[in-house]
Amino acid sequence: MKQIFENKIVAALLTVFRVWLGVQWLKAGFGKVSTGFDASGFIQGAIAKSQGENAVVQGWYASFLETVALPNSGLFSFLVAWGELLVGLGLILGALTIPALVAGGFMNLNFLWAGTISVNPTLLLVTVLLLVMAKSAAYFGIDRLLIPTIKKDVEKRRLDPAIGTSAG
Repeated sequence: MKQIFENKIVAALLTVFRVWLGVQWLKAGFGKVSTGFDASGFIQGAIAKSQGENAVVQGWYASFLETVALPNSGLFSFLVAWGELLVGLGLILGALTIPALVAGGFMNLNFLWAGTISVNPTLLLVTVLLLVMAKSAAYFGIDRLLIPTIKKDVEKRRLDPAIGTSAG
């Protein structure tokens, strides 16, 4: 099993999937950021899908949308648009890959809970695959340099609590 997880050919293949996924998020986010995305229509549509005999949105999620998301649709619009854009950049560059995958997966889940199928199951499947193989998926990316640097800094701060404190 170790041979699969530490194989550079597997890492290269996963990098292709990671970059493809990043491009999907980047395109979606760029479109929203550049056009002034307003999530209120999407939220209202999802709430409407919770009604009737063939409801596709669960009542608990519709309640969340109605009481939290809709009154704060400006904030949610900002978070979705910029979240998609930043997830895309992170995945394309391989920078903070695991947080980008988790954020993207969380957005996919929310879109699915809101009754939007589209490409979301495919994106979520690729996200889960990349999370399972996260070390290999991030091998060809900025994380290969960034994560060891962060670990060293955290360890230094743990060993010397005086680092990072301000006098005064």
